[in-house]
Amino acid sequence: MRFISIIILFFGLVNLGYTQQITCSAEDKQAFEDKIIEIDGLLEKDFGQTLVAVGKTFLGTPYVAKTLEIGESETLVVNLHGLDCTTYVENVLAFSLLLRKGESDFNSFVKELETIRYKNGKLDGYASRLHYFSEWIANNEEKGLLKDISSELGGVEITKEINFMSSHRDLYPHLINDENYEKIQASENYLNNESICFLPQDQIVANEHLIKSGDVIALTTSIDGLDITHTGIALREKDGRIHLLHASSSGEVKISGLPLVDYLKKVNKNTGIMVARVN
Repeated sequence: MRFISIIILFFGLVNLGYTQQITCSAEDKQAFEDKIIEIDGLLEKDFGQTLVAVGKTFLGTPYVAKTLEIGESETLVVNLHGLDCTTYVENVLAFSLLLRKGESDFNSFVKELETIRYKNGKLDGYASRLHYFSEWIANNEEKGLLKDISSELGGVEITKEINFMSSHRDLYPHLINDENYEKIQASENYLNNESICFLPQDQIVANEHLIKSGDVIALTTSIDGLDITHTGIALREKDGRIHLLHASSSGEVKISGLPLVDYLKKVNKNTGIMVARVN
């Protein structure tokens, strides 16, 4: 397996008030430098188009599951050689924000990544990671990074018991730790007191024209205890339809061959989508 992680503490970050440990290989550090060169000039007036342009630079990057499940304690993982659906969206957003801010240094990148990935933008152990993507959307909306526009697209609100992680404790090695387990349960209890707004699958066609390239798309599910099964970035193709730019579990970052509406019909137990627009 290509990715052999090493822990690097970048002492230069301490001067910026950043003291977290980072898991990053030398290859991924070089990949960051290469990506900064690759995305130079991709900033568009329409930030959604910037997200798409940056997202396309990852096309062909292998899909790798559980890229953040490394080591016995939570660290800020930087892996640009293997992406799952969530880390793909996170990295695209982080690089796009760097472009908008005119920044290109690694210190700024890892700060953006931490802000996006963790509750209230601060890494504080395993349970501080935004494991459930509906919470990822809500928390990043609180940070002012994006807006959940599902209701504006005609979405409906539902309540659903979210407990997949705690009820499948054996699937998550970090949940062997009782403190982590209790904190995850607390996060689930919070979600269970909040409604989820989503656009049902059979209503997407009528509202597809309201979705813009660069919107974050999250696939809702009927699976017990779970909110979201997959995520990606909306892309309006030449056929005039919205497609999904995503890290596909079938192998790599790609653009869905089918329009989103038709793609969803082939996703087991899909119920619809949540849609968030980056500010």
